[in-house]
Amino acid sequence: MPDHDHDHVIAATFAPHDHRECAHRALDEAAARLAEQGARLTPVRRRTLEILLESHRAMGAYEVLDRLAAEGFGRQPPVAYRALEFLVTHGLAHRLQRLNAFAACLHPGHDHHPAFLICRSCDKVAEAAAAPIRDALTAVAAQGGFRVERATIEALGLCATCAAEGVA
Repeated sequence: MPDHDHDHVIAATFAPHDHRECAHRALDEAAARLAEQGARLTPVRRRTLEILLESHRAMGAYEVLDRLAAEGFGRQPPVAYRALEFLVTHGLAHRLQRLNAFAACLHPGHDHHPAFLICRSCDKVAEAAAAPIRDALTAVAAQGGFRVERATIEALGLCATCAAEGVA
C-alpha cells in the first residue's frame, strides 16, 4: 500500500521552498536526539549540520570545510571530517556513497535506513522509505545463502521540477 505522507515529503523536498522551516525542525529534533544519547552539539557540529540543512542536497567534506573555514572554524580537514562523522554516527546525517558526500537526515528523531533519490541535475536529495526494497534484497540474497549486513540504496534520476524544466 502506498505511503501518501511519504510521497508528499519526497515531492516537497524537490519542490522549491523555504528551507528554514524544515532546517529549524531538524535542528530541534537533532538537539533532542543528542540529549537523549548524552551527546553534545558543539558549535562546529551545529554549524556543520546547519550547512547541510541549508538545502536538500549532498555536500562533499571539502565543501563543508570551506564553509566552516570562511566562518572561522579552521581549515584543517579533520575539523570537518570529525563533525560529519559525529553527525552520521548519531543519525543526524547520511553518507551518500555514490556522491562521496553527506546530506542532513530529514527525519533525525527516527532510526531508519532510507533509500536516497538523487537528482542528477539540481543535486537535491530526498529520503524514501526503503523497507520494502531492503526486504526484497534480503530475500533474494538469502536464496543464494548470502546474509545482507548493510546496504545503501541510492537512485539517480531527475526530480519533477527538473523534468518539468526540460532537463535532458
